[in-house]
Amino acid sequence: MFSMEFIRLHPPVLFAVSFGVFLITALLGARVRGPKAVLEEGIRADFDVVLAATLTLLGLIIGFTFSMAISRYDQRKNLEEGEANAVGTAFVRADLLPPADGAKVRPLLRAYLDQRILFYTVQDLNDVVLINARAAQLQRQLWAAVQGPAMAQPSPITALAVTSINEVLNSQGYTQAAWWNRIPIAAWILMIVMAICCNFLMGYGSRSTRGGFKLLVVLPLVVSIAFMLVADIDTPRRGVITVVPQNLISLAESLRSQ
Repeated sequence: MFSMEFIRLHPPVLFAVSFGVFLITALLGARVRGPKAVLEEGIRADFDVVLAATLTLLGLIIGFTFSMAISRYDQRKNLEEGEANAVGTAFVRADLLPPADGAKVRPLLRAYLDQRILFYTVQDLNDVVLINARAAQLQRQLWAAVQGPAMAQPSPITALAVTSINEVLNSQGYTQAAWWNRIPIAAWILMIVMAICCNFLMGYGSRSTRGGFKLLVVLPLVVSIAFMLVADIDTPRRGVITVVPQNLISLAESLRSQ
């Protein structure tokens, strides 16, 4: 049985599961009311008010969650740009170090940049663990490469080089935190519960005609598509909408020619 974490990490699976659950719920609502039962005029008016309020609340919750996903997506994009700027600045400031130390820093930055590009592009979490391990090792080597000359000859000029490497290390931490920052499970549960209630009410209030039952498919389909879109944006490594490390790739191509 799929866990909630697995489902939200795979948007197509979320679409299939949610559509099946919502459609069954709508049909169950129609079944509870009965094929020949008709709501009285007074009850119908009250029911329409309840249904409209419930659908409005569902729309607000989905819109709020979509806004959360978009803000996190924009944050990941901005941090990718920040990483590229930090690495590029550190590469340029390597000239401020003694020639021998600067010659050590530049290839380390190129190798580190390749690992950061892989971090954005791979999908297998096991590969991510290895990439993070290699990046951490390169970070230690980078810090050791600038720590020696900074301690041997402390000056404002070498401090600039040390600061740039420190920004490279910090930018990786900010990016990792942003990739961990996703829509909470509680928000997903709230949306699912509201969607189930809305679909049940739609089924319960449907007319006992063939066309009325056909319309029961519309709400489960639309809500499931909305859920898949939110999950796709909120899932950094899977789906259609992902963060492409274009700035890091452009920087890597530029550094190869130097």
